[in-house]
Amino acid sequence: MRAAASRTPGVPPMPDRTPKTLRAVIAQNAPQLLPDFGAHWKKYVADAYDVTTVPAFMARWWGEYAIARDPSLDAYVTDLEGRAAYDCADAAEARALPEEASDIRHMAARTEPGR
Repeated sequence: MRAAASRTPGVPPMPDRTPKTLRAVIAQNAPQLLPDFGAHWKKYVADAYDVTTVPAFMARWWGEYAIARDPSLDAYVTDLEGRAAYDCADAAEARALPEEASDIRHMAARTEPGR
């Protein structure tokens, strides 16, 4: 399994943990995420009457960006999930592939600012 917590040279560091800075680095380094980020923000945060939705929003997008900022890690996770969904005939492998992708996503979500 690949380590998501250590930063690969050339991969931008994680920003301060605020929605504004996260959106800025997504726009700069992973613009493919921006439409979904914006739609999710609008649906669950901007139009919400309860600010308790912000931590869940940040947790999701923090992990998404932590993976997307590293194209090789993003491709690896996408490959794991794709193989599990479409190319896996073996039951043990069908369980192991999404489990590995999930482990990477959980590690990515714990990446600290600056890492």
